[in-house]
Amino acid sequence: MYVYRMSIKIIKSKLSYLDQTINAMVFIPSEDRPLAKSIAVFTHGYTSHKASILSWCTRLAEEGVANIVFDLPGHYLGSYNEVSNFEMFTSEAPKLFIQAKGHLEEVIGEQSLELQKHFTSIHIKTVLGGHSLGALLSLIALEGDFFSPERTQSVCVGLGMPPEGVTHIFDTPFYKSTLNVRRQLVSSAISPEKIFPWIKERKEKLKLSGRRIHFITGSDDVVVGKEGSEIMRDYLIKDNEVTVDRPNKIPHHMPELAAPHIKKYLKDQGLI
Repeated sequence: MYVYRMSIKIIKSKLSYLDQTINAMVFIPSEDRPLAKSIAVFTHGYTSHKASILSWCTRLAEEGVANIVFDLPGHYLGSYNEVSNFEMFTSEAPKLFIQAKGHLEEVIGEQSLELQKHFTSIHIKTVLGGHSLGALLSLIALEGDFFSPERTQSVCVGLGMPPEGVTHIFDTPFYKSTLNVRRQLVSSAISPEKIFPWIKERKEKLKLSGRRIHFITGSDDVVVGKEGSEIMRDYLIKDNEVTVDRPNKIPHHMPELAAPHIKKYLKDQGLI
């Protein structure tokens, strides 16, 4: 079943998470304009859903990038499936990037031989990314061998590390006061009390080498903080090529505003 936005074809899809299915959407660019030298796989942030970054997908598809976006398990704004085990979520959710890439390539092949020939060429790079928790999961997906450093780049929106000795916003009374609603938007197995300490610890245990990572964080993103992405860049830069873009306006709750900055980055990299 298809929905059209301009000349873009949007294909409703499903991915598998253990014994469940989660929702995804594939964005196929028009063959009437030049196709890009990249495909992309994205997911959203904590308690959110794929529509929060819809602008990324449509903007890139308009530039010739075939891409897929998927909902995270246990996030009710995406679907009403449940996460029953926290450890299974943290181990299996990053693998959805692998499955999503395979599904994207399968759908591309179903559209036309020309699209399949173009997007499966050795010259095509895969862009993995997401917002906040989704960005972290995309980096975890890069720890394995599936995505080769030569053919993969990472775009992380709204992700960073707090300065040492500074109380993280997750631990402030103000932020905790906002959690009553948010904890009801996800499975209890991935409640804020469980996921936030894990996020902080997991960022500090990332094992990445030879990767190209680009952070995009608004100067007004109070969750990441004033230098959060720069601190994370400095942590990863020893074994990777890491850059940071600091637009003036991308508050943490408005990741859709990152779309033109993602487009510019990929254009600067020669991928569109």
